[in-house]
Amino acid sequence: MKKIECIVHPSKLEAIRDSIGQFGFKGMTLTNVLGCGLQKGRTEIYRGYTITNNFFIKTKIELVVRNELVDYVVDVIIKEAQTGEIGDGIIFVSDIESAVRICSGVCGNIAI
Repeated sequence: MKKIECIVHPSKLEAIRDSIGQFGFKGMTLTNVLGCGLQKGRTEIYRGYTITNNFFIKTKIELVVRNELVDYVVDVIIKEAQTGEIGDGIIFVSDIESAVRICSGVCGNIAI
């Protein structure tokens, strides 16, 4: 099993969810986050004061998938989230040793 974590524009969330959902993925965890990266930040003037904003609102999506589906899910996320601009986001893939469904005690791939 692999855990896929991606940080994307909030406006891309629905398209990603719908594209992944067409192939049976039902569960994901979403978190609204603030972050900075290659975008650097922007300077604004608010009521006469110069304000530098280094953090941007993003959505973090977390899902766990079987090993053979990782490339497919990553490709779908890239297809739906990519605009070609800096700040499109990032995807992390990491190993998951085990999963246990709390309500039934089911373990492994069946649990996800």
